[in-house]
Amino acid sequence: MDSQHFQKNTVKDLDKEVKETSTLCDIKEKKIKKKRANRKLRNVPEFLLENKEMMKYWRKRFSLFSRYDDGIRLDCESWFSVTPEKIAAHLAERLSCDVILDAFCGCGGNAIQFARTCKRVIAIDIDPVKISMAKHNAKIYGVADKIDFIIGDVMHIDRTCNFRCDIVFLSPPWGGPKYKRKESYDIESYLQPSGASKLMEIAKQFSENVVFYLPRNACIKQVVELAGFGNRCEVEHNYLDSRLVAISVLYGENILKVN
Repeated sequence: MDSQHFQKNTVKDLDKEVKETSTLCDIKEKKIKKKRANRKLRNVPEFLLENKEMMKYWRKRFSLFSRYDDGIRLDCESWFSVTPEKIAAHLAERLSCDVILDAFCGCGGNAIQFARTCKRVIAIDIDPVKISMAKHNAKIYGVADKIDFIIGDVMHIDRTCNFRCDIVFLSPPWGGPKYKRKESYDIESYLQPSGASKLMEIAKQFSENVVFYLPRNACIKQVVELAGFGNRCEVEHNYLDSRLVAISVLYGENILKVN
């Protein structure tokens, strides 16, 4: 009887020790996971942490800029408006020329890649903060010396300067992430600061070769009509990781011949 009682107590004690050990291991594991999570979130901009919807862009940061950890700067709008680096690099290869005008350069995603394939890049943005970020980001990629940054409104550039370039690249604001909810994106009503026709009119004062970077759900009928009667255009679907991200539309006989 004493032997059996001893064995039962021993088994109970062992069970208790195993449970206590498991509990301690669980606590330690949770603490380690929490530390790792905190370490991952340490460099997240505060405005992203405050908005859970924005955190999805943080998780894609290296697709936006492969050198993000080298000190890339982005404001809130830039997180959802900058062209992913692989797409920007592809467009830069297609649009290689002497002088290209990036009329809405933002934080510099496209301008940086253009600087790798073009002799000169003119990057314009109305927001001084974005121009400052674009300059900083261009330095990280080692191409700042090939880009002329201009703080200004492309809608009101002085026409008397008689400036010409080979290609005008237009990536105007789409109106924020809500564009995705629309079945068909009206490029005459929703693009900012003006509709596509007005933007095209202004772009053609600098070059006959114009490229629009537009939402994937842009109204194709409007896109084609923008070419004008009897003229051609090319619509390119831009994918990233098997997902359609945007469309690029090329206008102008010279650019279509080359591409």
